[in-house]
Parts: sequence; structure tokens; C-alpha cells
Amino acid sequence: MIALADEEQTTSKSKIPLVKHVIALTVFSLVGIYLATIVPSVEVAWVTSILLLTIYLFAFEVVGVDVAAASVMVLLGLTSLLAPWMGLEKGLVDTRNLFDGFSSNAVMSIIAVMIIGAGLDKTGIMGKVATFILKIGGTTESRIIPIISSTVGFISSFMQNVGAAALFLPVVSRISSRSGIPMSRLLMPMGFTAILGGTVTMVGSSPLILLNDLILTSNTALPADQQMETWGLFSVTPIGVALVATGIIYFLVAGRFVLPNSQTEGAEATDAMTYFQKIYGVDYCLNEVVVTDSSPLIGKTLDDVESEQRIRVIACKRSGEESRVGAGTLARDTGLQAGMVLGIIASPAELSRFINDFELKLRSNLRSFSEQLSSAKAGIAEVVIPPGSHLIGKSARDVWMRKTYGLAMIGLHRDGETMREGDDIRNLALQAGDTLIVHTTWESFARLENDRNFVLVTTEYPHEELRPNKLGFAGLFFGIALFLVLFTDLHLSIALLTGAMGMVLSKVITIEEAYEAVSWKTVFLLASLIPLGLAVESSGTAKWIADQVLLVVGDAPIWVIQTAIAILATFFTLVMSNVGATVLLVPLAVNIALGAGANPAVFALTVAIATSNSFLIPTHQVNALIMGPGGYRVPDFMKAGGVMTILFIIVMIFMMNLVF
Repeated sequence: MIALADEEQTTSKSKIPLVKHVIALTVFSLVGIYLATIVPSVEVAWVTSILLLTIYLFAFEVVGVDVAAASVMVLLGLTSLLAPWMGLEKGLVDTRNLFDGFSSNAVMSIIAVMIIGAGLDKTGIMGKVATFILKIGGTTESRIIPIISSTVGFISSFMQNVGAAALFLPVVSRISSRSGIPMSRLLMPMGFTAILGGTVTMVGSSPLILLNDLILTSNTALPADQQMETWGLFSVTPIGVALVATGIIYFLVAGRFVLPNSQTEGAEATDAMTYFQKIYGVDYCLNEVVVTDSSPLIGKTLDDVESEQRIRVIACKRSGEESRVGAGTLARDTGLQAGMVLGIIASPAELSRFINDFELKLRSNLRSFSEQLSSAKAGIAEVVIPPGSHLIGKSARDVWMRKTYGLAMIGLHRDGETMREGDDIRNLALQAGDTLIVHTTWESFARLENDRNFVLVTTEYPHEELRPNKLGFAGLFFGIALFLVLFTDLHLSIALLTGAMGMVLSKVITIEEAYEAVSWKTVFLLASLIPLGLAVESSGTAKWIADQVLLVVGDAPIWVIQTAIAILATFFTLVMSNVGATVLLVPLAVNIALGAGANPAVFALTVAIATSNSFLIPTHQVNALIMGPGGYRVPDFMKAGGVMTILFIIVMIFMMNLVF
């Protein structure tokens, strides 16, 4: 009966999403049929229908967002074949332009910044930035989010926001693995403030860069007394700073409610520990302790205490010195001093006894070794001693295994029995078939792949080959790309690809690593949506929607009309490029402002800023960039982005009326 009840409950649960899909599809279909009766042309009717279909596919995740976008692109292409049956003279998008998105400035730019970000990451600089942020912010969301967000917001005010987001993506990944905070809790605040940072200066986003040119174009059709002045570099700074501050405060206050809690590297590390506990009964954990001035441990060596206390020291740091982790650093004759920090692997009970016996101070989290002992840099692994190994007959003590190979042995499995620290395992002569449970840095572990003395059982571990010697080249080409973006009229994609290819040619990153660095899901999502934006604009659908909205608010107070324009720009930037929305709406906004007796330059600026209000769905390049690494779904963006969208409009309108 219980099994039957469970089965019925499961069945009813599985039907709920289907019911929701059917209801939503019905509502969207009815809206589409209604709109088809009032639109001015057949072309607008079909484009509106496809637009509604796209929103439905995105909102309810019928398929993946990249699959949905590519399917819509193919559907637009098929309209050329089906035009006679659809009542059209020709397809909604010329097939010769259908794949222009894949060579567009935006898509090529995002490919380039992914490669540049990966190149900088390969030098190890991102790890140092992450360590610095952790040192200042600790491991709490309330401190880390403001530091990351404000930094990215500042950077994105002087470079493209997608570039700033891509640059900090590996930094956030490292912070996540070291702090235990899921990526999903950090990436969305970082991504949103990267978008908001684009409103701080007139070079922070493409619409703002384009705005002055559009103003000059509009001036050619205006009488002399209505000519508009162009905006200066920092004209929008008060508005942009207020928006960035709003984003940071929003996530600090409401982050716990709106941010998802997806699994991250920390969870993978926990799973690995669960595996070793289940197979070998190893229930060890990793902690940092500090040797106090009154500790009886002072003057002793590691060899004096490890076996007796059943603990294993895998890292140490003397005051004013570098951390000692990995091969060639720690040895059993290492002396212990006051103020020394020790990284210890031990069971909770043995660690507690060790701390009490020697008056040590336990740290609540990793600080000194947060970089070196993160799950991306080190962990527990298995190795087997094969027949023919030169180590057979020798003990771990004989070969100084921790110092020579970087393997801190914490367990030895032989003949179905697992021995641990305290069972004199380091004095046992090794035999063929022995399985050693060790803590090691992945760099040391990788060097053993071709060592015939070991067979590596653990094969899935981070193979991170850093190239700190290439930091100069990486910095040079990143600086060149940044200079070209800020101080030349070169296309953004060409400027960024200059930096990306410079890193490949100087061997900061290999071409294979460059290919792997690109999120092809993001590329297909963006490239496939560009034809839809073209269809919305070329068919007259965009102008019709704008006319309908402005018809309703035409006689309202100026701030209401300004708000309507901001909402219209927000909607357009969700379904087409922000540049396209800006080009389309700025002339309309200027004409409306002149008719209402308002400042046309301010209304034009309203459009250019509001096209950054793109948080509801992952159509913005930054949102598309963080979607995969953060494990986000469209509903996650709608949940967090919905409130952010409203706050953006309120703060923007308030600040613009206050400043201008």
C-alpha cells in the first residue's frame, strides 16, 4: 500500500510540470492569436508569434536555452521556404544573413574575452587575486560579495562588462572552492554588477559609446535652437554608481532568498572524502592550527609528535616566510616554533586531543593555506605499489616520501586491512600491491604519472599547469587589448582578439586550451538570437510595439513618459541586442521629448542606460557567460532578475531627475 501510494504521488508530481506547460502554452497561444488580429501586417504577426514562442521556450525551459535559440534561428530560416504558405512575399530573415550572428562583433568579442581570461588564469594571477579577496573578505558571503561586486563594477566601467565578467570568472571559481561558498551564490551578484558597472562611464557599454553618435545624427534633423549637447565621459557616473550600489545592497539583503544553492567544487571534495571514509574508514578532516607562545610543542620536530598523536602535518608556515607545501618542502625533521601555522590531516577526535595537549589555537577555516590546499590544488588520493617498484622493501621513512615525492601518507591498505597514522605505517616495508592513501598537491601527484614506482589509482583530479613565467606576456597583451578598446575606434572584437591571439602566439595559452576556454553553449545562444533581433527590427514589429506603448502614455507627466521609455528599452533589450534597441528607440525618445517639452538629450540617455537593464533572462552576454558555470536555470534569472529590473528603473529615473 505504501509503495502504491508513493507511486501515485510520484506520478502526480510528474504531471504537474506537464500541466503547467500546457496552461502556459495555451495562454501564449491565445495572446498570439489576439495580437495577430490587431497587428498592421502579416510579417509583424508572424514575428510576434515567434517572439512569444521564444519567450515561452526560455521561461519554461522546454529545452535548453541554447537549443531553443538555435531552433528559433532555424525556424526563421525555414520561413524563406514556407513564405507562400505563410502569406509572405519572402522569408522573415534573408538566409544570406541568417548566420551573421556567428561572425558578429558581440559573439567574437565574447570568444576573445574567454580566451584572454583563460590566459591570465594560466599565469596564476587569478589565484593570487582570489587569495587577496579571501584574505580581506574571509569566507562569508556578506563580505566577499561586496568586494567582488565593487571590483568588477569598477573594472566594467572602463571596459566591456562581458570582458570584466569573463576576467573574474576564474577568480570566483577559486574563491568558491576555497571558501566552500557555491558558485551560484557568487556568480550572479558578480555578473549583475558587471552589467551595472557599464553605466558608470560613457565607455562602459556599447549603447553609451554609441549614444553621442546617435545624438549628432539626430541633430542634423533638428533646428539650431533644439540641438543637443553630447555627453562627457563621467556625465552618467552619479547614476551608474547609484545603480552599482543598489545591486550590491540588493544581494546583501535579499541574496539568501533569491540566489540558488547549486553544487560546486566544495561538494565534489566532500564526495571524495565520503568515498575514502566508506572504502577505508578514513574519517580525516583538514584544519589549520597555530602554535601558541606557551605551547609544549615548541622545540620539537614533526617526527616527535605525528605518530604518537596520530596526526599528519601536510603544510607549515613560519612567520614572515612562504608556506611550505608539497615535494621538497616538508620533512620529518622540521622544527616547530612559536607562531608557526600547521596544516593538519587528522580525525576530529585526535585533532581535538592534540590541540588540548599542546595548547594550540584552532582556526575556523583555512587562511594561510587557502590557496595551496584548496580542492583545486591538493587533496586525498590513492596510489598502488606495483611489482618491480624500487620502493618494495623500503619504508616511507627510508625514502622520505613526504619530502621526496610530496606524498603525505595517512593510510596503508594491505591484505584487506587499513592501517592509519599511529599504526607505525611509515616504518612498514612496502610490498607489491600496497595501496597508499595520501594527501598530496595535484602538481606533485601529476609528476608521478610517469614514475614506475607508483600506479595512480586516482585519475580524476585537477591537472592545472600554471605558467607564472608567462605573466609578463599575458599582462602585455591584456594591456594592449585594453588600450585598443579604450583609446581607439577599432571594433571591440578586433581589439580583444588582438590580445587573445597575442597570448596564443606567445604561448601563454595553447590553441587547444583556447578552444576549451570558450563556452560554445554561450556562443550558440547569442549568435542564434541575433537573427530574431533582425526580424523584430526589419519587419516593423519593434516600431509597432513602441508606437502602442507611447500611444498610451503620450499625455502623461514627463517622468511617467520617461519611465515608459525606460520600460520599453528594458523589454527590447531582452529580445534583441542592446545596440539594436538603442538605435531603434533613441530617435523615438528624442521626438517624444521634444513634443512633451522635455530635454531630448536626457531622454536619449534614458534609452542608452535602460538597455543595460537586462537581468530577467540570460540573453545578455554576461548572463549567458555565467549561466553554465553557475548552474543557473532561466527561472533563477527571473527570480533574482525580476526584482533587480524594477530596482534598476526606480533608481535610474530617480537619479536622472535628481541630477539632470
